[in-house]
Amino acid sequence: MKKLLATLFTLSSVFASGTLLAQKKQVNYYVRLTTDSGMCIMRLYNQTPQHRDNFIKLTQQHFYDSLLFHRVIKGFMIQGGDPTSKYAEPTKVLGDGDMGYTIPAEFNDSLFHKRGVLAAARDNNPAMASSGCQFYIVQGKKYTDAEMDVYEQTRLNGRKIPAYQREIYKTIGGSPFLDHNYTVYGEVVEGMEMVDKIALAKKDSNNRPLTDIRMKVDLLSKREAKKLEKKLRKQQKRIN
Repeated sequence: MKKLLATLFTLSSVFASGTLLAQKKQVNYYVRLTTDSGMCIMRLYNQTPQHRDNFIKLTQQHFYDSLLFHRVIKGFMIQGGDPTSKYAEPTKVLGDGDMGYTIPAEFNDSLFHKRGVLAAARDNNPAMASSGCQFYIVQGKKYTDAEMDVYEQTRLNGRKIPAYQREIYKTIGGSPFLDHNYTVYGEVVEGMEMVDKIALAKKDSNNRPLTDIRMKVDLLSKREAKKLEKKLRKQQKRIN
């Protein structure tokens, strides 16, 4: 019996160490988004694999290159990725262009609309499936507990905002009323100043910037990603 228990313990240790090793080796993907208003780098979440893989695919196809940020709202978000925006006339209303397919919602309780997150736009569909290409980056603003209490009842269908997320919404900011309504699948890790600058752009009555803000998106190489992660770890140590 003791020998059996010892064997089971050894096997469980092997499986556990194997799992930990797999977690340590999990690759993070980063994209560089360059615009007329600066540049930012975003990490794509592995918890949302379908959205992550779709964004990587489009990036590698250079789909996003020369498209516009066609909708910007200060204190809320900046939106882009409409394929019809590439050659759009200055007065054209944008936002209806898409890929002809959607991506199933990938909601995750740990992923929420804090300042700087990347999320998928969508039309009004019951399944809350995401657009195949349009996305937004949250600029957001700070909210009070009272404001979030109201959102829980009116926009979140009674779903409670966890305490640690409330603290982030109060101190860093975001857009809590979007949680579990739109899929969050990444976040800005460097260059949030670009988002703030674009959000301040002068715009028309449809929230389209009066001066075109074009984008270029590319995937960081493994070498670039490792260098970035080393830099981010050093920054985190200084904060702690």
